[in-house]
Amino acid sequence: MGIQAVLFDLDDTLLWDERSVKEAFEATCRAAAERYAAIDPAELEQAVRREARALYESFETFPFTKMIGINPFEGLWARFSQGEHPSFRKLEALAPEYRTASWTRGLKALGIDDPELGYELGERFPAERRSRPIVYEETFEVLEQLKGKYRLLLLTNGSPDLQKEKLAGVPQLAPYFDHIIISGEFGEGKPAASIFRHAMELLKIGPDEGVMIGDKLTTDILGSNGVGMRNMWINRHGISRTDEIVPSFEIASLRDIQGIIEQL
Repeated sequence: MGIQAVLFDLDDTLLWDERSVKEAFEATCRAAAERYAAIDPAELEQAVRREARALYESFETFPFTKMIGINPFEGLWARFSQGEHPSFRKLEALAPEYRTASWTRGLKALGIDDPELGYELGERFPAERRSRPIVYEETFEVLEQLKGKYRLLLLTNGSPDLQKEKLAGVPQLAPYFDHIIISGEFGEGKPAASIFRHAMELLKIGPDEGVMIGDKLTTDILGSNGVGMRNMWINRHGISRTDEIVPSFEIASLRDIQGIIEQL
């Protein structure tokens, strides 16, 4: 039996999250430069990214966020208001302070000690990110091709409230999927075999009847390899890879999916 189901990652596979975050940083850093002429927006962005990551990794919640697959920059705009695991309540309490501290420390790295501005920027960034739900131009074209021919499942790492908010920002996306699995609801994230097995149970397929599409070798490809499922690594930026994690297929666009599935 051939391919019966297609599993998709969300961020930077269907939604252009990287661009949304980049534009939100640029807009927020430009606002800071309007307050202080000495600020170089690009330098501030790098400083805030660096400080946010260091701070995020210092929290006791870091092992949990790493396991679920929530990155530091999602933490800069997530509310963490959903999810049953106790770590989500800790993250919910930490989030406002984390936003302020990341931006305040970023400013300080550029020689500007202004906690009030740090707070303002920490609140502005989430608004800038929420105003930018960007989808790749081929996303709906390809989903339209696949819908009806295959069962479709969305398999995304992240905090339940944030991933649902991303989907709500592009309301026409979720209806294409027969099932949506969010790691923060399931309790474990990609590349864990358990979340892939759960997906297969929902789809009522064996590993040879599904194909995973995703942009991250360390989660989407490693995880599907681990359960014996074929996959397609979407490499839009021409990144070089080692042979440590080897995808079944490498594609440059979602438009390549249909032709490959027909060969399987």
